[in-house]
Amino acid sequence: MNILILLQNSTSGANGAAGMGSFWIMIILLFAVMWLFMIRPQRKQQKEMERFRSELKKGDKVVTVGGIFGEVAEISDRSVLIKVDGDVKLRVDKNSLVRNYSDTQQ
Repeated sequence: MNILILLQNSTSGANGAAGMGSFWIMIILLFAVMWLFMIRPQRKQQKEMERFRSELKKGDKVVTVGGIFGEVAEISDRSVLIKVDGDVKLRVDKNSLVRNYSDTQQ
């Protein structure tokens, strides 16, 4: 806030008005570039992950954040039971599932 006051006091007349106008244009352009290259792609990725987690079904092969591969055995509201190997089953949070590898070859 003090910076804006100092900028207004240090410039006078037409130069001050033109300087402040270009300052605000640069600030707006900076936010537009940040939104275009950072915020928008992140939101898109979040929507894809939400869609992936909501479309899970029994038998899907998934990977957890920790790198554990398994097959979905049971789905509840917040957690998923995955069959890891033989009779070994792990209950994990849905948010820890990051990828479906049902369609890919191992």
